[in-house]
Amino acid sequence: MDVLRLTLRQLQIFMAVARLGSTASAAEAIALSQSATSSAINELERVLSLRLFDRSGRRLVLNDYGRSLLPRAQALLEGALDVERMGLAPEEQLQMLRIGASTTLGNHVLPGLLAAYLGDRHAKAASWHARLAINNSAEICARVASFELDIGLIEGPSHEPALEVNPWLRDELVLVASPKHQMASAGQGAENVLSIDTLKQAVWLVREEGSGTREASDSAVLPHLGGYQRSIELGSSEAIRNAAALGLGIACLSRFVIEDFVGDGRLCLLQSQMPRTDRQCYWVVHRDKHFTPALKAFVNLLKEVQ
Repeated sequence: MDVLRLTLRQLQIFMAVARLGSTASAAEAIALSQSATSSAINELERVLSLRLFDRSGRRLVLNDYGRSLLPRAQALLEGALDVERMGLAPEEQLQMLRIGASTTLGNHVLPGLLAAYLGDRHAKAASWHARLAINNSAEICARVASFELDIGLIEGPSHEPALEVNPWLRDELVLVASPKHQMASAGQGAENVLSIDTLKQAVWLVREEGSGTREASDSAVLPHLGGYQRSIELGSSEAIRNAAALGLGIACLSRFVIEDFVGDGRLCLLQSQMPRTDRQCYWVVHRDKHFTPALKAFVNLLKEVQ
């Protein structure tokens, strides 16, 4: 039998340095001295007879060998964690699942998924400490690619080559306004359709430039309007929804975001000459991800609500 010369601890330290870019930052994150962290990296490179990082001042940047080792090291660490989890109760395995979601899905879809996934087990447990991450799609994808998250739910395509991207829900983008807005009576029902010229004159409530939601709404609206003559930028879809309900303007928002406001009458759907627009949502995992029983159960739930 071959004798292993590397350790899981060395691989953990390698992962920390790869993620943080320096032995100093990695040492702080994993509660080691910087000298011990540097020694572990040097020993790992000696054992493998390979340089894993390019040195740029105090920065350590993965080279081709390091990038090749990264998913293999993570797979080994995930396997070791899975061995440790064998003795855990199912509730504790569920707690360890790290889920990330982009903003709209995280705020409006993920809570319902968690309710179906966990049931009342978290309420009955003596202690429960699960962690969820909500951020923009690009950040969620980056964290899944670096193995910081087990799975991500995103509202648009991923540009991370390390990820397996799976189509999931479709999200319709709809025009909404307060029922008291001047365009509401002119834009409800099949016989009352807002013209493009009328929409051009509206005050539009939009997300800030660079937002994924802004990109999606611009793609739906601007080919027809050419531009916004009057607009108000707000920092979240929820702020736009609330502003629209107060009559400040009209908005193009995800149906996930406005569903409850439409249901209780604070917003109404507007009919227009613009065609129906929707966007594909996805769930993403690393291509080399080891599927634990908890992750498999969550993915099965996603497939059920597809």
